[in-house]
Amino acid sequence: MILVVGTVRAPGGKLAELKGAIETMIAETLKEDGCIRYAFAQDLLDPDVMHVSEAWRDLDALKAHGKSAHMADWRTATADAGMTDRDIRMYTTDEGIAL
Repeated sequence: MILVVGTVRAPGGKLAELKGAIETMIAETLKEDGCIRYAFAQDLLDPDVMHVSEAWRDLDALKAHGKSAHMADWRTATADAGMTDRDIRMYTTDEGIAL
């Protein structure tokens, strides 16, 4: 399993402007083969920060996601919104243990 976890910053309240693009990105990504989880969440203490949380069956599924049309649209939308401070990491793991 591949986990993708991190944060991005959209300064000046730009996250609100990205709401439609965020909703589309999540909806389309959840349809992808190999997508287990795909979620964004606004930080409660810093409203300009969005947390990213993804789980993928394998690296091939994640690579296919990176080549999708909705990912290209997302890259354009986030660039136009001035997203900065992108810190997103990929981790390889097993299925994990419920806590």
